[in-house]
Amino acid sequence: MNPSMQASAKLAPARPEQVDAIPAAVTRRVIAICLFVILAEGYDVAIYGVVLPAMIEGKIWGLSPLQLGVIGSYALFGMLLGAMLVGTVSDIVGRKKTLLSCLALFSITMAMAAMADSAAEFGLYRFIGGLGLGGIIPTASALTIEYSPLRRRSFNYAVMFSGYALGGVLVALLSLWVLPESGWRALFMIGALPLVAVPLIAIWLPESIDFLRNKQRHQQADALAASLGIPVTPAAPQAANGASKSAPRGVFAAVGLLFQRDNLRATLLFWLAFFMGLLLIYGLNTWLPQLMRKSGYPLGSSLALMLSLNLTAVVGALIAGAAADRWGSRRVIVVSYLLAAASVALLSLRPDVVWTYALVGVAGFGSISTTLIMNAYISRYFPAAARGTALGWALGFGRLGAISGPIVGGWLLQSGISLSWCFYVFALAGLLAAVAVFFIPPRDELHT
Repeated sequence: MNPSMQASAKLAPARPEQVDAIPAAVTRRVIAICLFVILAEGYDVAIYGVVLPAMIEGKIWGLSPLQLGVIGSYALFGMLLGAMLVGTVSDIVGRKKTLLSCLALFSITMAMAAMADSAAEFGLYRFIGGLGLGGIIPTASALTIEYSPLRRRSFNYAVMFSGYALGGVLVALLSLWVLPESGWRALFMIGALPLVAVPLIAIWLPESIDFLRNKQRHQQADALAASLGIPVTPAAPQAANGASKSAPRGVFAAVGLLFQRDNLRATLLFWLAFFMGLLLIYGLNTWLPQLMRKSGYPLGSSLALMLSLNLTAVVGALIAGAAADRWGSRRVIVVSYLLAAASVALLSLRPDVVWTYALVGVAGFGSISTTLIMNAYISRYFPAAARGTALGWALGFGRLGAISGPIVGGWLLQSGISLSWCFYVFALAGLLAAVAVFFIPPRDELHT
């Protein structure tokens, strides 16, 4: 390892002997809670694409496809700000408080969106909810990484983040029954139910020990570790103190670490990859049902394809996580994005039903599953003191791509351009994401 990387590695307060000694029950508890929260987010993110065909058919508020696409981006714009601000805030006030606040915020706004009387009101609630949604991923990611054994981090992260695709599966399944019977508002009201779980999560979710040590709260960190059955060696406080002296303090120091000479190239490439990857995901999640309807599929079949997109992502998440632990995140991410790009491009050929489901499934694996490995990759790439900031800012920039996805899809459909080009544009995003990750400088050791 070169000297600059050694200096950066000193910033990480986690100690391998302590991390590997975390009781399995504690790891499972943290992963289960974070999986539930990410599932709620996945439901929220996928819901708009599920209800969009019904909103277009019902001519809700008299909006065109492009206008509906713009409204779909409101929540994503909120997620952009939320990821950048809340991810950084979590490095200041703590992971637990941040996660609880974000979950409560977007759950409440789901109920308010269900009762919206106008497009402006609906868009406002979606934007506010997006602020909470944006803070969920960096916070849940940091907690999962910090409470996982070193050799199982990618796989455990994949298990946790499979909740994102499970949320999409859940809303797609519910839509087949709820949409015909109760309409799109009922699906939004169901999305508010996670609010009930907030008090229970407050009791069962532990704070990040790494966070406490970075804040010099060593006595509190030791007490928490002891209550969780995590041994604290005599050298642990010294290691934490040593790390604290060189650790970034405050918002500006943590952000500044991302733009240090040794990190700048990686930071910018991560941002580009997140931009293109999220453009692909949110473009597909928003417009896939409508694109397939334009290709001749009935509403029920197009929603079933949405289910296939997310269901294969659940399985793919576990496969990709295990593969990343064995062969490295970078290789797995590049190959997966290339598979997604090829699959989306081939959908332009309008293959038969079996091949269509297969290609949509591979696209779900290559886009959604790959992004979760990206989250784990960047969380490990940068030191613990800036972990939430690094992921939050990358996701924040990536939200520009997420915002672009629904708008680009709406513009393409409204412009009358060939349906094939709609698929080619999203395929290009996957290709560019793969290229960006390929050029990220490898690290001899990723931060613990």
